[in-house]
Amino acid sequence: MIVNMSEKATEDQIQHIIDRVREAGYQPHVTRGTERTIVAAVGSGRRHEIEALQVAPGVDNVVAIAQPFKLVSRQVKPERSIVRINGVAIGGAEVVVIAGPCSVESREQLLDTAHAVKRSGASMLRGGAYKPRTSPYDFQGLGVEALKILQDAHRETGLPVVTEVMSTEDIDLICEYVDMLQVGARNMQNFALLRRLATIKKPILLKRGPSATVKEWLLAAEYLLSGGNQQVVLCERGIKTFETEMRNTMDLAAIALARDLSHLPVIADPSHGTGKQSLIAAVSRAAVAVGADGLIIEVHPCPERALSDGPQSLDFAGFERVMQALTEPLRPTARTAWAAAEAS
Repeated sequence: MIVNMSEKATEDQIQHIIDRVREAGYQPHVTRGTERTIVAAVGSGRRHEIEALQVAPGVDNVVAIAQPFKLVSRQVKPERSIVRINGVAIGGAEVVVIAGPCSVESREQLLDTAHAVKRSGASMLRGGAYKPRTSPYDFQGLGVEALKILQDAHRETGLPVVTEVMSTEDIDLICEYVDMLQVGARNMQNFALLRRLATIKKPILLKRGPSATVKEWLLAAEYLLSGGNQQVVLCERGIKTFETEMRNTMDLAAIALARDLSHLPVIADPSHGTGKQSLIAAVSRAAVAVGADGLIIEVHPCPERALSDGPQSLDFAGFERVMQALTEPLRPTARTAWAAAEAS
């Protein structure tokens, strides 16, 4: 349930509603907008007591939350969220590009990539320290050594760093080295991991599972917000379908739908979404056109020698071309159109 406070509601009246929500057995979540305050009653409790708050002083109305995800919903927070990562804002006016190799393979490889993607206009650096691989014989990542290299790359370039976390046991260690933690597609519904990440103070990049519905994806985000971590960015990375020519099917409509249902920023991963170097530029532009707040792209100094995801990784020249394509008229036109549509 949502209690919409009137524009003239006093702090005492707002606090009274917060206290009454707790008394009714719910957890109150307060959103203070530019014009009014919203108090969401989340959890299980005595619904009739919340409905009765309609007549409380300072209350405009009480409405039910239409979706099973509550805190993620735009009903609870109509204004779009902006997640800030060490000076970079995802969800604002600018399209944020995160770039780097699938796996950190060596110090030279990562530092060369970090400097190259920064020159081309990337705002953040990605790199895998721990890699979830289908085969136990494939490269699994350098672990702590990779984390130290990522930290060095951040110091040299100033780019905030994001890397994947696979286990609750690794969270504290990874937090010492990076600026943002990624939940990979395979772990989207690893609820133990989500509950633990909900308690940390680092931003989370939550990838959609390869067989997950948009509702399941947003409910996974709900675990993070309900546990206290409001710094969540959604990532569409393609889903499994009957198509065999691409690694995954990039669900562009899901980006638009997630923005329609949720206030959280949404970025796109055209590298995993297609698995083909030749498609990344076009799909990147398409993702921005449907409203993506950013992109995460795999870049490697020599993709043919990459220890993981070589076929979908761009070399430095290829990444430069993608970034140049994003500066063409489509980008400002698309963002302006989205802003105008959401304001209407």
